[in-house]
Amino acid sequence: MKTKAGWVLAVAALALSAQAADFPLVEAVECRAREGLRNFMSRASRGEDVRVAYFGGSITAANGWRPKSFAWLKQQYPKAQFTEINAAIGGTGSDLGVFRNQHDVLRHKPNLVFIEFAVNDGGADPVRIQQTMEGIVRQTWKAEPKTDICFVYTLAHNQLDDLAKGKFQRSASAMEAMANHYGIPSIHFGVEVAKQVKEGRLVFKGELQKGASPMGPPMIFSTDGVHPLPETGHEIYLQVIQRSWPALAQASGAAEPHRLGAPLRADNWEAAKMVPLTPAMMQGQWEKLDPAKNGQAKAFAARMPDLWKACAPGATLAFAFKGKAAAVYDLLGPDGGIVTVKLDDKPERKATLIDGYCTYSRIAKLDCGSDLTEGLHHVTIKLTDQVPDKEKILFEKNRPELKQHPERFRDNVWYAGALMLLGDLAE
Repeated sequence: MKTKAGWVLAVAALALSAQAADFPLVEAVECRAREGLRNFMSRASRGEDVRVAYFGGSITAANGWRPKSFAWLKQQYPKAQFTEINAAIGGTGSDLGVFRNQHDVLRHKPNLVFIEFAVNDGGADPVRIQQTMEGIVRQTWKAEPKTDICFVYTLAHNQLDDLAKGKFQRSASAMEAMANHYGIPSIHFGVEVAKQVKEGRLVFKGELQKGASPMGPPMIFSTDGVHPLPETGHEIYLQVIQRSWPALAQASGAAEPHRLGAPLRADNWEAAKMVPLTPAMMQGQWEKLDPAKNGQAKAFAARMPDLWKACAPGATLAFAFKGKAAAVYDLLGPDGGIVTVKLDDKPERKATLIDGYCTYSRIAKLDCGSDLTEGLHHVTIKLTDQVPDKEKILFEKNRPELKQHPERFRDNVWYAGALMLLGDLAE
């Protein structure tokens, strides 16, 4: 399954509330050890089995700081038996993470979870970030009280100005409130990056000629303004972890379970859950795809155990739930069509299941409604006979793939994996 791309979805400027615009930014400190990683440090030092989860977006999915830091941890604790849990999905933030935490992270019973969503949450309202991040924390410690958590903050080019002024970007600042409340250590990879940019030793976004080295001088951090190059940006990220580790070790006391206590936000998303789709919800032409026979289902099987395909116009998914939010865990891709979404008695809206980056399929979230009044709600989603203007959609992002491989864009379907509910299905 490909996890890179779609990053523009994460860093695009979204409409923020007045409260978000006035949100106070936190002083930029590279590492705040807080209560450390007491349970992980104890297990690893004793040479026990340890499982390390990496929960984030495409920067974590890349062949960069994740495998580099995992290899380094194994060197630091040679007697321990390490298992890596790669729970990163490109182009996704904590608003999806809180729903997939159980399947992608907690069922593997990790001893340490690195959480990296500061870039992909870059356009989100700080209130929503705190709701979803607190949901992840409380889900984790409710299921696995001895699991340690470490927030790690990466950055995109449009977040560099705040760090240059000595402040965390808005998303990381929102997350720091959770870290403070729960004593969770945090590491900001971008403090060092901003320092090197200011000193002229590093170019955050630069062109790299074929065969040329990014090492400089000046060193090129990335070519797209988001994804670090393995030799430069990801190496800086690794070095930040390495020099932060002594502080984390010193802050780590005796191993003991984490206690949740009162939440910082009563409206946090701890109750977020994935709910399987069932044939009873479906009308029209649907097909449940077999990973053993279908390439699409095989590619996403690790994240979506079940994958359904709405094959023809009129295929409908309808369900009722009691709660405050609902979405569908689905795919965007070259063969995506157009669906209509109907929530209660509100006006029907349309959603296009392909964007300018859909040269392949990737995981997405189809929102049905959020911040709803607690109670019973009805949702109906229907695949229409309308055809997206795929040539225009791709042309706007300078993507020539439609002309090169028109067969990949010919169909107009919808792939759905599960419901995501902040609430419960209605009986």
